[in-house]
Amino acid sequence: MSVNVEMVKCACADCVCVVSTASAVQAEGRFFCGDSCATHHEQSTGCDHAGCPCHG
Repeated sequence: MSVNVEMVKCACADCVCVVSTASAVQAEGRFFCGDSCATHHEQSTGCDHAGCPCHG
């Protein structure tokens, strides 16, 4: 039996976003909702998705 995962929580610990595996930014073998989360908020910015408390 196989399972196809299509949606996952962003790998950033502070982020609450759920992202499609097809459109996610992949880094370090994990799925992120965007570049800010994928680069560990190097620019000290959040992911900018409405309602997300993620600020890097």
